[in-house]
Amino acid sequence: MTRAMGAAMRRIHVGNALSAFGLGFTVPYLYVYVAQVRGLGAMTAGLVLAVFAVAALLVLPLAGRAIVRRGPLPVLNAALVTAAVGALSLGLAGNAPAVLGAAALLGAGQAVMQPALATMIVDCSSAESRSRAFATQFFLQNLGLGVGGLIGGHLVDTTRVSSFTLLFAIEAAMFLLLVVVMSTVRTPHSPRIADAPAAAARGSWKKLLENRAMVQLSVLGFVLFFACYGQFESGLSAYGVEAAGISTSALGTALAANTLMIVVAQFAVLRFVERRRRSRVIAGVGLIWAVAWVVAGYAGLGHGSQEMATAAFVSTYALFGLGEAMLSPTVAPLVADLAPSGMAGQYNSAFALVKQLALAVGPAVGGPLAASLPAPYIVTFLLFSLGISVLAIRLGRRLTTAQDQPSLATRTKVVARGGATTESVSA
Repeated sequence: MTRAMGAAMRRIHVGNALSAFGLGFTVPYLYVYVAQVRGLGAMTAGLVLAVFAVAALLVLPLAGRAIVRRGPLPVLNAALVTAAVGALSLGLAGNAPAVLGAAALLGAGQAVMQPALATMIVDCSSAESRSRAFATQFFLQNLGLGVGGLIGGHLVDTTRVSSFTLLFAIEAAMFLLLVVVMSTVRTPHSPRIADAPAAAARGSWKKLLENRAMVQLSVLGFVLFFACYGQFESGLSAYGVEAAGISTSALGTALAANTLMIVVAQFAVLRFVERRRRSRVIAGVGLIWAVAWVVAGYAGLGHGSQEMATAAFVSTYALFGLGEAMLSPTVAPLVADLAPSGMAGQYNSAFALVKQLALAVGPAVGGPLAASLPAPYIVTFLLFSLGISVLAIRLGRRLTTAQDQPSLATRTKVVARGGATTESVSA
């Protein structure tokens, strides 16, 4: 990595932390704000969450094309300004139409940030440094969300609308500050399709779907997000409260344990992951999450004390955090390595679209199932986790050595330049 690339990467990481900090300010309190503070009811609050998902699904296909044609930085800045307007409008909105319109702007802006920032990371990293770059991104995102949520919790007062208006204003300010920071980034030139006709953009989607490895990774990604992230704030929490008798404070402790595991384990795990095949790492995550679901089953269906059930439930979230720490330097770099030159934005947007679909379907399936049928809920997601391992092993058969284990491919090139044959090293 050159000095210029390193400087750009540092600014990108600052940007990731700022955006996560801003989101952490408001996301945990959005439901309470709409339903109770603004007095618009649970149905409107639920619609706000649905609007976030719908807005993301609508803009992500267009975002991929825009990133390919214009580059990630202009797209990112447009998304940040849109999100800032949405956040500020949400803090001032006093009726349902205004709240839903503001949520659409905020949701669209947030959705586009992810693939734009990921593409900038790809542009500013080499194959050897990419895993560490994405691991750092994930670490800073979780740290920013945690710190933002902690500070936001001390600022809000459900009896004062003005405290929430301040919260959303701070979030908007974070997004605008990020525009300033990102405007100083000078990313290396990467191929653009600036003058491509619309038919070429449609053709790029066709080519993406013809990439069997990317299609398999997308299916795997859907299962990953459906079985983990799609359950955090709906199915798993409903299961904990209904089946395991977990208190709201214990639920907060479990979420904190998840974040703490990621923050503590991220870079220790990175050293292990960088030397392993990516497909095998993902398969290992499936097994770890299967254990997590077994532990969750004990928490709600076992016959231990309430203290043991609480400890098991907190351990479940910690195990999920360990799996997340293993995925962050694995999946996102693999998406980038599967993308042809100049198409990283398209591939990042496609994978973000898959993630949004999983996050929309996951709570809709998991929440009702966990609340009414806790035993089938645990068995279902235990099987999904084992399915992750199976899908990962199958994906590994389609990947080249450079895609599945970049460290080995790099060593092979170095040895080959020194006089040894590639076949002798690979063997």
